[in-house]
Formats: sequence, C-alpha cells, structure tokens
Amino acid sequence: IAISEIAKQHDLIVIADEIYDKLTYIGEHTCMSSLPGMKERTILLNGFSKSYAMTGWRVAYACGNPDFVGAMTKIHQYSILCAPITAQMAALEALKNGQPAMYKMIQQYNRRRNLVVKSFNDMGLPCFEPGGAFYAFPQVSVTGLSSEQFAEELLKEEKVAVVPGNAFGESGEGFIRVSYAASVEDLGEALRRLSKFIRRRGVFPKKVTYPYAFDFMHKEGIC
Repeated sequence: IAISEIAKQHDLIVIADEIYDKLTYIGEHTCMSSLPGMKERTILLNGFSKSYAMTGWRVAYACGNPDFVGAMTKIHQYSILCAPITAQMAALEALKNGQPAMYKMIQQYNRRRNLVVKSFNDMGLPCFEPGGAFYAFPQVSVTGLSSEQFAEELLKEEKVAVVPGNAFGESGEGFIRVSYAASVEDLGEALRRLSKFIRRRGVFPKKVTYPYAFDFMHKEGIC
C-alpha cells in the first residue's frame, strides 16, 4: 500500500514481479494492480516457474496498459517467437487442474520453512520468519566473517552452498540466503554441517541443534 501511495503521488509506473504470489504462509498476497488507482499504472509480471514448479519451462505473462505491454511484445518478438507449445499446454493444464498439487507443495514448503528458521535461531544465527517464497535470510555477522567469506569457507569446508547476502545489495551484508526448496533430509544434513562450521568460529547453539532435523521429521511423519 505504501508503494502504491508513492507511485500515485509522483506519477510513477510500478513493475510488479509477483512470481511468488501463491507461495505465502502468513495471510494472502495482495496484487499491486488491485489497489485503488493502481490498475492503470501497474505492469504485472508473473509465470509458472515457482507456484507450479515449472522452472525451465519458460512460460510467463505480463498484464498492464496495452501501450506498455504492446511495446514489450515487440521487443520480445525480436528476441524469441514464443514458448514451446508443449510448455504452453502444460501451463494451461496447471491452471485448470494443478491447484491441489500446488497447495500440497506449499504445505511442504511451510514445514521446511519451520525447520530451517527454528534451526538457525537455535544454533545462534538470528533468522526472521519469511512470509513467502522458499528462502531464509539468517544473520551470520556473529561469526566475524563477511557474507562472501562465510559462503566461500562454508562451501570449501562443508560442501554446503549458500548465497552471500550482499549479492542483493549493501543492506544484505552480514546475511546469507538459504533456499529450502530441497528435501527435509538434505536440509537436515546441511543444517548439521552448517552448525559444525559456525561452532568452529566460536558460535555455539542456544539449544541442541543437531537432532532437531530428525525430531522434526519424526513429528511430521516424514521418517
């Protein structure tokens, strides 16, 4: 809402990338173009890669002022003609019959989110609870390492890959981005290795972290 007010005040166009609109855990996503006075000044971008797990199928869409979308279409046509017909048919089927599978997937992501966020906080890395998507953003500055140092050394020592937070701007320094779009078993192993890594840097868990993944899997009936 705050963004829409600024856009109207300064006569701006908002490009809203809403690819994660269905992957929410706390409340529902609010579409930018649905806000008062924003339909005519919003270019909405969305696709099937996240909500329907169709990454790589390259099917997406844009909605907005016909003048803007028309100009985008011209540029697109000189780059690529269209998405493969098989991908388009799969996307259509996802829209028609894919909702139950999508909601089941979101429930699984929510369980993994709970596992990852609790584990980070328990091991001594402050981590807020994300309201959507499938990424956690724990703070790692307590280790004395920069974001890039943390990511590089973790990969070398424990073979766990994360993204340094400063890849997303200066305000991301001191954090790392972790995807929980993986199995609970793999996440549990990665968290154990990460806990060992920060212990060697003098960061000790507030609680016993190692068994947590197994306790979580047992509680959720996963193992």
